[in-house]
Amino acid sequence: MNTLQPSEWFPSLLVPFFTLSYPTSSPVDPDSFHDSQYYTTGILDGCLIITCIAVMAVLRDITRIFLMEPFARWKLSRDWQSSQREKLSANGAAVGVSNGSPNRPSLQNGHTSHGIGEHEEFTMSKREARRLHRSVLRFAEQGWSFVYYLVNFSYGVYIHHNLPTRAFNPTDLWLNYPHIPLPGPLKFYYLTQTAFYMHQVLILNAEARRKDHVQMMAHHVITIVLMVSSYAYNFTRIGCLIMVLMDCCDIFLPLAKMLRYIGFYTLCDATFIVFLISWFVTRHIFVIIAIKSVYVDSVRLVSEMWAPERGNYLSGPIHKGFSLLLVTLQILQIIWFGMICRVAYRVVTGQGASDDRSDEEDG
Repeated sequence: MNTLQPSEWFPSLLVPFFTLSYPTSSPVDPDSFHDSQYYTTGILDGCLIITCIAVMAVLRDITRIFLMEPFARWKLSRDWQSSQREKLSANGAAVGVSNGSPNRPSLQNGHTSHGIGEHEEFTMSKREARRLHRSVLRFAEQGWSFVYYLVNFSYGVYIHHNLPTRAFNPTDLWLNYPHIPLPGPLKFYYLTQTAFYMHQVLILNAEARRKDHVQMMAHHVITIVLMVSSYAYNFTRIGCLIMVLMDCCDIFLPLAKMLRYIGFYTLCDATFIVFLISWFVTRHIFVIIAIKSVYVDSVRLVSEMWAPERGNYLSGPIHKGFSLLLVTLQILQIIWFGMICRVAYRVVTGQGASDDRSDEEDG
């Protein structure tokens, strides 16, 4: 059997779409996840990825339509109504001053202007309604990203905590290679992350085109290639480390955008600064240390050979190919970091944060 034993009523053809495939016996002396079920890898793992993509599409729409959009619409509508009342009150006060009564409310048709507009509902112009609707949609889109990265980063930290590896000393990533079979939690983490980036490719082409569409597409494609190949070639521990490092700062960018779309500009700027620092530390310090480990430590600590029967795929071409893809990914990160620094300059000079990488409609 390549999958866990299904219930009698469940069609066997559907089992790979809902369970982890290729269960196997646990290692005699595992160095991590001692109480977990272990698995090998294979083509049937793609079935669970397909299911995860479908589930993410449903969860994304549920999060956007039933949670984020109603909240953003309520918040922005309330703020707009409040701003209109303030304008009306200010206009009323100005009229009173112009009539020579700065300290007393003016009289109009026998009624005072005190409390004018407090319970009055105002009607938006079409332009204001479009602007509010766009902000609601943007808030909801970023809300899904924030929820996903927060949950998956937390799960990634759990995975990394249970592995005998360290970000400061990534030589541990290569000890006892190949690391097979895989514990169930790690395998599930890898497959869901792969599904997420495949889902992102679909979203990237469905939503409004961003200014950095080409860079984003290149990033997602390279990431998917790295994840699939590292999974197939048993480089999962370096993959887990890089994924959790990459996800850390991605929590703060959508959060900063959400705060901006609903008018919390000071909190947006503060969150953006946290994002800037976390990006630099994780993606340009720790990730570069990890890339160095791939290029130097892997061939120093592991015999460079192509031996599929032993699960060893660290041949010369594979080693160079992985190193090249990781360096290419780092170059894209550097380009984006330059854009982020321009936004940081606007924050420091009091112009406020707005993402240079945002879609072309944002303003």
